[in-house]
Amino acid sequence: MTDVQQPDGDDAEQPRRPDVVVITGMSGAGRTQVAKILEDLDYFVIDNLPPPLLGRVVELAFGPGSSVERLALVADVRSREFFGDLEGALRDLEQGLEANVRLVFLEADDQTLVQRFTESRRRHPAAEGGDGVLAGIRNERRLLTGLRGAADLILDTSTSNVHQLRERVVGLLGGEDSAALRVKVVSFGFKHGTPRDAELVMDVRFLPNPHWIDELRPFTGKDEPVRQFVLEHPGTGPFLERFRALLEVLVPGYAAEGKRYLTIAIGCTGGKHRSVAISDEVAGWMQDTFDLPVRVDHRDLGRE
Repeated sequence: MTDVQQPDGDDAEQPRRPDVVVITGMSGAGRTQVAKILEDLDYFVIDNLPPPLLGRVVELAFGPGSSVERLALVADVRSREFFGDLEGALRDLEQGLEANVRLVFLEADDQTLVQRFTESRRRHPAAEGGDGVLAGIRNERRLLTGLRGAADLILDTSTSNVHQLRERVVGLLGGEDSAALRVKVVSFGFKHGTPRDAELVMDVRFLPNPHWIDELRPFTGKDEPVRQFVLEHPGTGPFLERFRALLEVLVPGYAAEGKRYLTIAIGCTGGKHRSVAISDEVAGWMQDTFDLPVRVDHRDLGRE
């Protein structure tokens, strides 16, 4: 995380020391995958950045009014004539801006890289003229010799699959809680549309609707009279029991596969009564059972 200085005597906040990860290395070694993993770890990621712009981007990212805490920059031979400036740009970041800079170098053996380029049918960016993939790989290795020697972290992805690479990056760059699955429970009304980003959608319209009970209609699922009505209905207990059993299987499985976000949508007709009460109940149980960050969003509450 970014190191935030304590205020001095006049309570003025000192500038943050930027936390910057620079990703470089061999084409085909997994730079794009690592960039995506860092995005999931709440890094602000910029791909294919020309090295002369590194300093300016860092100044903007960590300047006044910015909420960026961690920055990841991908720089490689796609920058062509600018790439030779990368080593000097990194020195400037560390000295001039006093940034915490970590250089991550991705590599793989020649055979693996040739196979990956053959499968993708892409031209190697370091190949010159009519040179083939292998000649491009060897030329790139030559260009990157200095950067590899200066790297803080070298990741060889020759035998790594996507899940193994993710596990390594999270462990090395993610921080203590970055690997945790984050859960969002969303209550909604079907008449307003189903949330598009939900992995699981549950329909609780089988329960009686408090809307049709005059004394309950003005309340919401967050109010005790409605909560009691919904949770004490004979059909609610068996539903929650089976839904919890399903989540006890799914949540550990999602976490083991490296999934970072799980959105569970629970819907009723308008999103005011039943779905709100059930969502709060499910979210509270998940927080206690899995010890995960759980957020509740009552999407349609107030739209009726």
